[in-house]
Amino acid sequence: MKRIFILLATLGLCAAPALRAQDAATQERLDKLAGRIEDLTAAQDALRKQMNGLSKELESVREQSGKPNTSYARQEDLKGLAESIKEVDRKRIDDAEKIHSELLKLRKALEVPLAPPKPKTSSVPKDKPASDKPARDEKVFPYVIQSGDTLSAIVQAYKEKNIKVTAAQILNANPGLKAERLIVGTKIFIPAPQP
Repeated sequence: MKRIFILLATLGLCAAPALRAQDAATQERLDKLAGRIEDLTAAQDALRKQMNGLSKELESVREQSGKPNTSYARQEDLKGLAESIKEVDRKRIDDAEKIHSELLKLRKALEVPLAPPKPKTSSVPKDKPASDKPARDEKVFPYVIQSGDTLSAIVQAYKEKNIKVTAAQILNANPGLKAERLIVGTKIFIPAPQP
């Protein structure tokens, strides 16, 4: 028994450093776990506070949604708006009918053929009055000057009709006529070509 006791004491002495090393490692693990538990507890507390804040905010939203808001339209306001819209629509229809009737009047007015324009009497310079008769007794074609006419345009128009005439011949046949100043509505004579 003495031997067993000695053996146990020897084992106890030898095992003490190994047990101490295991105790230190275990203690380190326990410290780490304790730190993690504290972190989890702090995070849980923060989440609880956040949830409490959110629940209070939710309650306040519920209270506000339950209270009547004065910014909503009342039934009388909606009826007034409907009447105003009906009035605007009625006026729009009346305007459309007026426009339609005016367009029909305009159409009728445009369908009537226009009367040919009357030649305007024009004043001829007093120094050389133009006459209604050609300068000499010769065959002539009467022509009334139109807006935008020039002597060269008149000569070209008669050339297209196979009547060869020059600007000088037109000026000779119409005393007092000036090429740079043709008056719209004035009657001139275009001389016929001589055979």
